Amino acid sequence: MPAISLFEPYTMGPHKLANRIVMNPMTRCRADADGVPTPIMATYYAQRATAGLIVTEGVAPSANGRGYARQPGLWSPAQIAAWKPVTAAVKAAGGVIFAQVMHTGRVSHPANMPIGGRIIAPSALALAGQMYSDAEGMQDHPVPQEMTLDDIASTQAEFVTAANDAIAAGFDGIELHGANGYLLEQFLSPHTNQRHDAYGGSVANRIRFVVEVAKAVAAAIGGDKVGIRLSPYGMASGMTPYPEVDETYLALTKALAEAGLIYLHIANHAGMGNPPIPAALLASLRAAWPRTFFLGGSFDLASGQAAVDAGESDLVGIGRAFIANPDLVTRLKNGTPLAAMNGDALYTPGAAGYTDYPNA
Repeated sequence: MPAISLFEPYTMGPHKLANRIVMNPMTRCRADADGVPTPIMATYYAQRATAGLIVTEGVAPSANGRGYARQPGLWSPAQIAAWKPVTAAVKAAGGVIFAQVMHTGRVSHPANMPIGGRIIAPSALALAGQMYSDAEGMQDHPVPQEMTLDDIASTQAEFVTAANDAIAAGFDGIELHGANGYLLEQFLSPHTNQRHDAYGGSVANRIRFVVEVAKAVAAAIGGDKVGIRLSPYGMASGMTPYPEVDETYLALTKALAEAGLIYLHIANHAGMGNPPIPAALLASLRAAWPRTFFLGGSFDLASGQAAVDAGESDLVGIGRAFIANPDLVTRLKNGTPLAAMNGDALYTPGAAGYTDYPNA
């Protein structure tokens, strides 16, 4: 028998998790055209509340931060009000839920943004390829506007406002999305950040924006309510590794630890064909992080338990298996076969492929 079972409770600061299994954030696009959560979202998350921790899909902190069709937001009174039934449903089912705050930066298109929204990024470098919009179908990514220092300050303030709004909406905390090629990671990489001011160039300058956002949010709602997701060596949304990637993420991790964040979530996309994160880097990040540290990737029960047994991870983040298996924790515990998801309905509006998966 393992010394620590994935199914045992875990205490993460003030948060009492029923087990060590995390439902990873996954884009599902079920909000309305204005980014207002819909009632089926309360059903979806409550169905999966047996996860020790739920991290929602990426939620835009502002009009500028919304990149996807039907991506939910956390900047308007209507959005905040509509999140309250979601968080209440999860808590009624015994769950703990964090909102993932995700500013998409250059990963966007005007057809998916509210009127007045601007596509902004560290540098005026367009993402290759296209993005889907409900109104115009597939469209090329535009060249973003390079952020001015005023843009940087106002965007940091938007993260703080969204964090406060998340707490007002009943969330237990937030996860800053510093992974997958979105705005925070765009500042980290020299491929997407070619600035020549205090926010570009050296490693210390490129991590500055992320650290400042984290510190400001932690000061606003408390570091014990703030986590962050990072994806070193990830290649989502046009990201590619660079020579000083290990140095960058180790420096960033040490700075974020000093900011008092409650957890560090490392997304390992090797199972999706990305370069694996070197074991030495993972060990260094783990050693530099004083609080809850967990990995998210292509885990099953055996590999997740092995990661905890080896001390590599406190929690185990699982994504797509939760889509077709709302009772995933019970299925894993009982050895029940897992259902297959409907891949054609991952991002479509409505209940199909969202809330219509039965328990075993």
